Amino acid sequence: MAQRKVTAIPATINKFTAAPVNSRKKRRVAGYARVSTDHEDQVTSYAAQVDYYTNYIQGREDWEYAGIYTDEGISATNTKKRDGFNHMVADALAGKIDLIITKSVSRFARNTVDSLTTIRKLKEHNVECYFEKENIWTFDSKGELLLTIMSSLAQEESRSISENVTWGHRKRFADGKVSFAYSRVLGLEKGPDGNIVVNQEQAKIVKLIFRRFLEGMTPHSIAVELTEMGIKSPGGKDKWNGATVRRMLSNEKYKGDALLQKEFTVDYLQKKTKKNEGEVPQYYVEGNHEAIIEPSVYDLVQVELAKRSKKSEARYSGVSIFSNKIKCAECGSWYGSKVWHSNDKYRRVIYRCNHKFDGNRKCETPHITEEEIIASFIKAMNTVITEREEIIANIQLIRQTVCGTADLEEEQDKLRSEMEIVVELTQGCVAENARTAQNQEDYQKRYDGLVERYEKVKSRYDAIVEAIEEKQAHYEKLGIFIETLRQHGEPITEFDAGMWGSMVECITVDKSKNMTVTFKDGSEVQA
Repeated sequence: MAQRKVTAIPATINKFTAAPVNSRKKRRVAGYARVSTDHEDQVTSYAAQVDYYTNYIQGREDWEYAGIYTDEGISATNTKKRDGFNHMVADALAGKIDLIITKSVSRFARNTVDSLTTIRKLKEHNVECYFEKENIWTFDSKGELLLTIMSSLAQEESRSISENVTWGHRKRFADGKVSFAYSRVLGLEKGPDGNIVVNQEQAKIVKLIFRRFLEGMTPHSIAVELTEMGIKSPGGKDKWNGATVRRMLSNEKYKGDALLQKEFTVDYLQKKTKKNEGEVPQYYVEGNHEAIIEPSVYDLVQVELAKRSKKSEARYSGVSIFSNKIKCAECGSWYGSKVWHSNDKYRRVIYRCNHKFDGNRKCETPHITEEEIIASFIKAMNTVITEREEIIANIQLIRQTVCGTADLEEEQDKLRSEMEIVVELTQGCVAENARTAQNQEDYQKRYDGLVERYEKVKSRYDAIVEAIEEKQAHYEKLGIFIETLRQHGEPITEFDAGMWGSMVECITVDKSKNMTVTFKDGSEVQA
């Protein structure tokens, strides 16, 4: 048997440069600098990091300067939005960098998984990282162990910071201190003293939106109008959309109030937020700042939004101010607009029952024109103006007697207190079951009883809230009706869209083409 012989073949490739060992190729070195806030002191730190690593790398004869990659004002808990970091890793994987140096593990990433995943990916491509503060070289045999420990500590530090920041935010919310993204709220901006102030030019747009909605237009049709007018959206875009208008119509900040903690962070690592649907407390601050929209008008809009969303027969149409205002006396359906001779000089817009040709029997109510609608409105309106003093007196009496909410508000307070008690009992029940062993059948029975009790109280509470809102809306609607009447002491001769929107509930058309105007105070006038 031949004698066994082992011959060592030395490495020929430098693992630090991926070049032959006899090559004089310099190691390409890049620096990474990051600060997580835009505060002035952090900006100074950021500039100092960039300057230090630039000089540090260029001062080494055996290193070739490969650039400084930076992220300013970005958290390290997630690498997805760190453009500088991601650009650096991409360049390293493309063979442009041999070594990355940075101040500390926490500058690199506070997410342990992200940190280790990135380091391992770089190692596969012969790219080393050096963390100066911890003196960790990732090619070192103990490098990954130390990195795991330090990354975990950095992640825990991030969690602690996140909890402290969250606590601070919620403490400010509880104290009624309002803060929001001004760029997303048209018409409101931060004043020199830090308080919320009204931007008068933008406020005109907000008022226009609310006025158009009360005149009968939909959020979509309002968006189209604003786009055609060349007005920029809250996000600075040329084109508006209906969702933006709807959000503005339901934003309580326009009436001077503020609802705090509409969203909350569910994951401090991913910075994911979700809509607050009761998981954490909310705080409602009344009279926080100057209102753009009168609270009464705002509340009226909320009722109208709810009313339109509840329409069961068909989706609310606001293609014109007459949409969903003309009713068929025969079947109770709404009239819709139709275009005759759309492509020639005889083009004409008419309104007829939307269900005229549905089923075996068609409605006998005739179509009507916009001119006929306007004429009926003017005639009925002048009748009301003639009797306005008597009508105003009757409406004021109705507002005092029918629209009062004192009893409902008293019941609402009692129900709210009872709900708080039941919630506390339920939480105590769950906590006790978690701490001590109990008969689970007894526990479930007790828990189900508390839940049933809560749902019963909550159902009544929601009904009371809805009743209060309806009465308040009716109160304000009648107030607007009175104010409009007071402004018009003389008969009108021309159509006014604002008056139409604020005065008319609907016009009913019968088969003889008789039109009855129902005003928002409940009165009816044959036109």
